[in-house]
Amino acid sequence: MNSPSRNRPSRVIGFVNAAHFIDHYAMLIFAAAVIIMGPALGMAYADLLPYATPGFIAFGAGALATGWLGDRWSRRHMMLIFYLGIGLSMISVGLVQTPWQLGAALFAIGLFASIYHPVGTAMLVSYADRLGRDMGLNGVFGNLGVASSALVTGVVGQYFGWRFAFIVPGVITIGIGVAFAMLVAHEDRRGSKQAAAQARVAREQMWRVVLALLLVVIAISTTFNAITVALPKLFAERLAGLTQSPALLGVIAAGVYVFGAMTQYTIGRLLDRHTLKAVALPLSLVLAPLLYLAADARDWALIAASIGIVMGAFGQVTVNDAMVGKYTAEEWRSRAYAVRYFVGFTAAGASVGLVAWLYERGGFVTMLQAFAALALVAIIAALILPPELPAARPALREVPAE
Repeated sequence: MNSPSRNRPSRVIGFVNAAHFIDHYAMLIFAAAVIIMGPALGMAYADLLPYATPGFIAFGAGALATGWLGDRWSRRHMMLIFYLGIGLSMISVGLVQTPWQLGAALFAIGLFASIYHPVGTAMLVSYADRLGRDMGLNGVFGNLGVASSALVTGVVGQYFGWRFAFIVPGVITIGIGVAFAMLVAHEDRRGSKQAAAQARVAREQMWRVVLALLLVVIAISTTFNAITVALPKLFAERLAGLTQSPALLGVIAAGVYVFGAMTQYTIGRLLDRHTLKAVALPLSLVLAPLLYLAADARDWALIAASIGIVMGAFGQVTVNDAMVGKYTAEEWRSRAYAVRYFVGFTAAGASVGLVAWLYERGGFVTMLQAFAALALVAIIAALILPPELPAARPALREVPAE
């Protein structure tokens, strides 16, 4: 019944991809629903938005513990906890009656969501055949979760109320978790072949990899989260000349995110053919100018600029994940992703309060110009990356019994 032979790579990766979709979907329901929730709860946008901050901080801070448990205990068991926990947490948001209950329920979503990236991404790397392609496809699922969250929340919120926008996906997620428990066995990594690190740099140059990763993760995670949180409200304000329908605004936001999904798959394929620096450097040049242009854009010009911003930010996420996957060994991979996501999501959590603060002081003009300046750090990070040493095909090695 629980033989590891049931863990076909395609099945495991399928559930990992579904979890990535759910992870981003759940974290961004509030960003789209807050537009409708504000009038219903009698609170302004800038007053209600900070209640999401503890959840985003938990999203990053929880990664350290969940990554350690994934390596030392079980990635499969941690993913089961993810499915059931985040499903119940979404349902709980739909049942809240006070702002403090809302903050607690959103915190629970962030805490269970923190499981996916260090554990699920490490699981993906272990089962991947072609790392860049499989990671790019996984990114597509994550971005479709972002896109679907804006679209479905807008439609469900408009026609059925904001509570159902949380309850319905929560019930579906629990159902997928039950299927995962029945179809995926606990992995036994002792004595099995697992992917070793796939890229090499000179030992004395590794500090440049670490520094580049820290810089780009802080800059891109903060900008990425700020844009995904602010985009529904930005479109509601700046696309008034096109539409004021929450459902149609959700469709437009979803369409923008689809471009980001396609970019992640393309970047993943490029990473199978080229070095990280060759892909990261041109990609890093995209964000800053487009964020600056978007600061004053409206209607179709804003949509076009937003497509470019989403493509640049989401493509950078694939580069960051591939960097960890290529340079870390199997037994440390969950913990390496834990550190990467702890830094990234902690910075991302701070971005929620930063969006609210900048919005109060100068609207979206000030906010977008500030993040355009921050995006310049990604260029510095790409320049710091060292060249990779020539290497043979990705190695497989025996993992010693524990």
